[in-house]
Parts: sequence; C-alpha cells; structure tokens
Amino acid sequence: MIVEPKVRGFICTTAHPEGCRKSVENQIAYVKASKRMEHLVHAPKKVLVLGCSTGYGLASRITAAFGYGAATLGVMFEKLATQKRTATPGYYNTKAFEEDAKAEGLYAKTLNGDAFSNEMKQQVIEVIKEDLGQVDYVIYSLAAPRRTDKSGVTYSSVLKTTNEPYTNKTLDLRTNEIKEVTIEPATDEEVASTIKVMGGEDWEDWISALSHAGVLSPNATTVAYSYIGPEITYPIYFHGSIGMAKKDLYDTAKRMSEEYKESGLRSIVSVNKALVTQASAAIPIVPLYISILYKVMKEKNLHEGCIEQMVRLFARLGSEKLETDKEGRIRMDDYEMREDVQEQVKTAWKAITTETVPFYADMEGYYKEFYHMFGFCYSDIDYTKDVEI
Repeated sequence: MIVEPKVRGFICTTAHPEGCRKSVENQIAYVKASKRMEHLVHAPKKVLVLGCSTGYGLASRITAAFGYGAATLGVMFEKLATQKRTATPGYYNTKAFEEDAKAEGLYAKTLNGDAFSNEMKQQVIEVIKEDLGQVDYVIYSLAAPRRTDKSGVTYSSVLKTTNEPYTNKTLDLRTNEIKEVTIEPATDEEVASTIKVMGGEDWEDWISALSHAGVLSPNATTVAYSYIGPEITYPIYFHGSIGMAKKDLYDTAKRMSEEYKESGLRSIVSVNKALVTQASAAIPIVPLYISILYKVMKEKNLHEGCIEQMVRLFARLGSEKLETDKEGRIRMDDYEMREDVQEQVKTAWKAITTETVPFYADMEGYYKEFYHMFGFCYSDIDYTKDVEI
C-alpha cells in the first residue's frame, strides 16, 4: 500500500511503518550516543513499561534498554493492520523496538491489551514470574480517554475548567488562525470521572498487584508522568479537571511511598515538558502555547523531545541522591519553566495575531513533530512507494 497521512480532527488515522521505524531508530541512536551509566546506584535492570508504544513510555523503554542494557516488558493497546487500514503507530514503533533490542541480545516482550483490566495485570505477573523473576522499575505512562475499573464501571475524562468559564487565545490548527475560545467548567461528576481515568488509582492497583504477587524487587522504583505548565494554561490544565487528576497522582505517590516503606519502594512523579502529542493537540489553548514555547526554547538551545528528557530523567533516577521539588516531584520541566523562557513566551502570547504567527510561533516544528508521531515527514523516506503494512 502507498501510505499517506490522513488527518481527521486532532489525529492522523494512518501510520507509516518505515517512518515509525525511523523514529525509533533515531531515538536509539541518541541514547547510544549518550553516556552509559550502568554504574549508577539505581540503574534499571528489569523494567515494566505500562503504556510503552509511543511518547514518553516508548522513550523510557528505549532509554532503559539501549542506555542501561535492561530487559523490558511492555504493555500497549494498539490496533493491528487490516487489508485496507494501517496499524496504529504504536504497533509499528513496538515492532521496530523489539527487533532492534533482540538483535542486540536484549530481552524485549510486549503484551497488547487493556492495561486497566485485571486480566492484563495477571498476564503481566505471569510473564514476569516466568521470564524475569522480578522487576526493579515500573514506568506508568498510560494515556487514555476512558477507563473501565476492576468493578466493571467505565469512566470518561474531560478537558475542562473547574470553577468558571475560561476565555483566551487558541490556535486553529486547520487554518493557523488565532481565535478566541471559551472553555466551560466541568461538573463535579465529570471531575470525579477524570480523576478515575487519569489519577493514581490504577497506578496504585498495579503496584498492589505486583507487590502481592512478589514480582517487585526490593528497593524498586516506580514513576508516573505528569505536567504542570505555566499560568497561561492553569485554568485548562493545572486548575482544570485534568489538574485535579494529576493532584490525585501526586497524592498516590506519597501514599505508596509510605505504604511500601519497608520494601524500599520509591514512588515518584516526574513533571515533564510540554510536547506535541495526540492528547495535547486536542486541548484548547495548549497548541498555541507549545508552538510559541518551541520557538523560544529552540532559540535558546534548550528544546528537548521525549528521548532527550528520558535520558536526563533516568540519569537523575539512578543517582545516589534524588533531587526533587518540595512536593517530592522530579522537575523535568526545569528548562521550560526557566524565568527567561517564560517571560519571552508571555511577551509573544500578548503580541501574537494571525498575521504574526510565523514570527512568534514555530509552526513548522509543531507540525513536523505531529507528523513524526505517525511516521511521516522524514526527508529520507520515499512516501510514494508501496510499503508492507
């Protein structure tokens, strides 16, 4: 099939196998070029990655495997190809990762299914017992719009404010026009549902299941990913429904650290930098902020993607003394939140109009990262050729 990008709304409905492989191999090359640090106190050896096929989860798995020689077990929820439709990008990413890992003698196995389900938890435990014995790192990088919990109830998340309607600038990604958008507040029920989907309950369920099954190593580390962002996005993010879920995530980390103190488990939330993802593209206001941020950070030579941040994160996790903020979180958004960066972003935010978008925002970089998620826009791939999907 000749595979071309087909964008509908905020997602691309096709994925290019060779482009996805290119993305994975670029990340592997970056990790290999970075300094290997197997001697660190908490270097990963056997790693479970929940949500392993794209974004931070994929970058975490690549860093653990090719930076530290770790065995990795991943859980993903991806669709395979049909006669008329490509697979989802995470499927092609994972296939490329597994092939490259096994070529270097690294253990790499992936289970495809609903990570929220009890069935998947039991399946993972069985594989760990049979293949690895125990795991010393558990990366929680799940991102889903809905979750069916262990009692069979399905909850859906919303991206809304929590107090009153919020109006600000946004970027229409179809036309590159600056428009005004108003976001309505969530109901109490919607906030509660968002916490159920994106909070810490399932993370805690995973750690409980793994611990009771005896497949967590002593002094293991578990990390979940979050975002805070600047004041511009606070009403829709930090103080919004998703922010309430992330607060629950922080509370869960503290609770688990206390509950599993005797086993030495470290439960950590890593606050990461704003990036182009399928989720962020759907949040009003955020794409405009990201495109301005990219321009500022690239000019200051501070820009990082998923893999650059995960290489830095694992080095911090492995060090003898873990540096955190007063809430106990690792701040991988330290470059983004630098005062000089945010002041320049604020200035651009106030001045930007439809006519000045090219001057204040890195739209080329934004779209390139968007299409790279699906394996497109690589200059050394011929997209006019048939490819096996």
